[in-house]
Amino acid sequence: MTQNFMFGGLTGFNPTETDWGERLLNTAATQAIRHLFSQSESVEVAIRCYPSSKLLQGSIDSFKMSGRGLVIRRQFPVEEMSFETDAVSLDFGSILSGQIRLKQPTQALAEVILSETGINEAFQAELVKKRLVNLSLDSLNHLSGGQPVSFTEVQVQLESGNKIRILAKADLPNYGTVPVSMRMTLAIERRRRVAFRDPQFEPDAVPESLREVSQALASALAELLDNMVDLDRFDLDGVKLRLNRLQVQGKKLLFSGYAQIDHFPKSG
Repeated sequence: MTQNFMFGGLTGFNPTETDWGERLLNTAATQAIRHLFSQSESVEVAIRCYPSSKLLQGSIDSFKMSGRGLVIRRQFPVEEMSFETDAVSLDFGSILSGQIRLKQPTQALAEVILSETGINEAFQAELVKKRLVNLSLDSLNHLSGGQPVSFTEVQVQLESGNKIRILAKADLPNYGTVPVSMRMTLAIERRRRVAFRDPQFEPDAVPESLREVSQALASALAELLDNMVDLDRFDLDGVKLRLNRLQVQGKKLLFSGYAQIDHFPKSG
């Protein structure tokens, strides 16, 4: 694990002076941001406060965090993440004790970038895999004889037009391993859920003898995926992400929206 914290400093403080307020706030911010992620390649924090005396009243002009090569909950890779607030009111006493405590919740503009590779790694996370295996699905009872069905080896390919191609294998009683292939369109619902819409089965990727079965499996998998990615399941400590827009650019998936920051994570 590599933690590389680079601080832009507190704009407004004289860099030639040793300012105890700056040191305290830098230390507290370092500890707080470190605890948001299981792993990070680099994290930059920039806090703007001018004049510096405003800090004594617990007021800063803006707070910005940007990170690269992040891992959330030890299993979910994020290529880049950033959020930036406007003015923030802090409890100055908390800074003296090495913490950052907000006087009231604040919002920040947020951007998140996922790579195709990182998305595929996330599909190997236990939190995701357990929602795809040993499933009792009414829609497939006529094929499985009421036995559990599992989807494995899920692969994701990002495509232009906010589309995504899904390749998978299904373990289906009485049929063995059945390949599944389809394309879907990504969208955002209620600012917190990533929707998988308009599934289009790809028969040419499946042996002719299994196409009818594979199509039924594709429909079931599409429904599972459409109910899986709810951001409330992936909240950082004290930070809730809400999305306004998503866009596929090459092999990257870009999200933009805002972060509701209720509190800074405890620095432990």
